[in-house]
Amino acid sequence: MIQSLLIANRGEIACRVIRTARELGIRTVAVYSDADADALHVREADEAVHIGPSAARESYLVGEKIIAAAKQTGAEAIHPGYGFLSENAEFAQAVMDAGLVWVGPKPSSITAMGLKDAAKKLMAEAGVPVTPGYMGENQEPALLAAEAAKIGYPVLIKAVAGGGGKGMRLVEAPEAFVDALASCKREAASSFGNDHVLIEKYIASPRHIEVQVFGDSHGNVVHLFERDCSLQRRHQKVIEEAPAPGMDAATREALCAAAVRAAKAVDYQGAGTIEFIADGSGKLSADRIWFMEMNTRLQVEHPVTEEITGVDLVEWQLRVASGEPLPLSQEDLTIDGWAMEARLYAEDPAKGFLPSIGKLELLEFGEAEGGRIDTGVYEGAEVSPFYDPMIAKVIAWGEDRDEARERLGEMLEDSAVWPVRTNASFLVKALQHPDFAAGKVDTGLIGRDGESMAEAPVPSDEVLQAAANSLVSAVPMAGFRLNAAPARAAWFSLDGEKVEIELTGEGSEEPDDGVLVTEQGQAWLLTPWRRDGVHGAADGSGAILAPMPGKVIAVDVTQGQSVTKGQKLLTLEAMKMEHTLAAPFDGVVAELNVVGGAQIQVEALLARVEPHED
Repeated sequence: MIQSLLIANRGEIACRVIRTARELGIRTVAVYSDADADALHVREADEAVHIGPSAARESYLVGEKIIAAAKQTGAEAIHPGYGFLSENAEFAQAVMDAGLVWVGPKPSSITAMGLKDAAKKLMAEAGVPVTPGYMGENQEPALLAAEAAKIGYPVLIKAVAGGGGKGMRLVEAPEAFVDALASCKREAASSFGNDHVLIEKYIASPRHIEVQVFGDSHGNVVHLFERDCSLQRRHQKVIEEAPAPGMDAATREALCAAAVRAAKAVDYQGAGTIEFIADGSGKLSADRIWFMEMNTRLQVEHPVTEEITGVDLVEWQLRVASGEPLPLSQEDLTIDGWAMEARLYAEDPAKGFLPSIGKLELLEFGEAEGGRIDTGVYEGAEVSPFYDPMIAKVIAWGEDRDEARERLGEMLEDSAVWPVRTNASFLVKALQHPDFAAGKVDTGLIGRDGESMAEAPVPSDEVLQAAANSLVSAVPMAGFRLNAAPARAAWFSLDGEKVEIELTGEGSEEPDDGVLVTEQGQAWLLTPWRRDGVHGAADGSGAILAPMPGKVIAVDVTQGQSVTKGQKLLTLEAMKMEHTLAAPFDGVVAELNVVGGAQIQVEALLARVEPHED
């Protein structure tokens, strides 16, 4: 067994690999960029090596630095995780040439499955069903248009080196083909350095179903059943589950057998995923499921397979890389229950899913029986603008699909993150969508109904009233009503927005300055409302407070400068809008705590104005 392991990755997957390695008694080495100096994977590893600036192209994507770190620390093996260099055949070969163990498939297997057109040809030869289409070398626009006409519209134009939803265009009519082809080729050249495309038949109600495969160096290949990843937004997976809804035994047997043939065709070793596209317009059947591509690495969604099989896939990776045979045979593997995974991201669905960065001042994950959280952050950590904004993978297991779905929703609703925004409410609404709840899901569901799922959640009156009660003073007889509970209304600030709340409680002997309201997987800051000149300037104290998280784009005064009431002090950019912060009265800028370009959080003290001395 490998005794020491370097993880060539960061975040959640690095922490995931470290966890299993620790259980096996393997010493772990982390690598990190400037932005990740205090990251969770750095804290959890036995040793950590700095490999460069924050930008991935200068750190996590520089194979030479990673191999040097392994040599420096005496690591025997390198685990690439997913993303970054995990499917880079040249890096895999360089690791092996350096005398290190590569925890992954052979470089030749990566190469064989790296280009979609070559992989499809190989799969067809191996007896794996492939989607009807054109995969030839001739890339003349006129010929490609003619091939599209032969296939029949609608068609998909796909970059042969594409991935992650890039380099893909849906064309529904012949007159749109030329422009779509040019656009696809430009994006492919820019993203992948290869503008070759293939044309394939577009499936009107597509489902994305994939099979987990595993091979060893002794010629054994098994499958660990299927996952359904059909709930997607712009070709990005949102919620994954295992097994697939509506999958009968005969179809499963045919699909998984095809996946094993695909893996054997490239002499596959380690963890891999064979991705299929299925016609979801009717009942699933083997003759309406086709090979799409292979991912020659561990998948983000691998936990749902682990939950229904009881297998630790990372442990299998490490054992196979150490030369051991697969721990279990195909006959030993069975499905137990149902599992679902949601990707909790630092993003704001109500603002077009813009990434939300900053410090995680509050980070709480909901719990449920059969629940699991895989994360690479901690309360107090920073969500960086440099990498994927994933906060956690929230996973739930149940005896059946409904139980897993309900438990996952419960975990998401009980989670709370602040001041960073998340997609938790969006995920809950997706889980509750009638079609998803019924197992009737295809890759276009969010495209059709996602607008309502993305609407910003609003805390309930009951939650706001309970929170507001702690912000007001207890005053005898205040709000008294004959034969009824006391009631009075007051103005508050909810994340910078002025709201009126009906108070039904008695107030507090020692009112708080602010309280976090948590509900529906979201968090809001509730504070007493402050009168201000324009935004954020309290009349009494002269404190200029940020009304919301944002960026200071202009500072118009200096410390010690005299100002007049209403004079512009600062300009804050937040949510694509500019907000002017002005002086609440004539006075002097006694305190100035920011400069142009600074990122600030809600309620941060930006400046203070003091009145002129008499």
